[in-house]
Amino acid sequence: MKAFWIYTLARFVVLAATYLVVWGIASIWFDPAFANLFVLLIAFLLSSVISYFALARLRDDLAVHLSDRAGRLSQRIEESRSAEDVD
Repeated sequence: MKAFWIYTLARFVVLAATYLVVWGIASIWFDPAFANLFVLLIAFLLSSVISYFALARLRDDLAVHLSDRAGRLSQRIEESRSAEDVD
């Protein structure tokens, strides 16, 4: 579960940092009240690209963690199923 929260927090930090940078740049050229939705959309797009490359190791760690957890769950289900067959 720790890997999930670390990855989620890292994604949020990248999104927040990207939003602040894009908002700072956009506030120079546009009215800040008008540009909020535009800035948010651009920040989502940029942060997803940045996260894809910058957070690859964290994403891989999360995938390994989830795969191990799914394997343990499948093993427990199979053990329970085989125990029912013995009775």
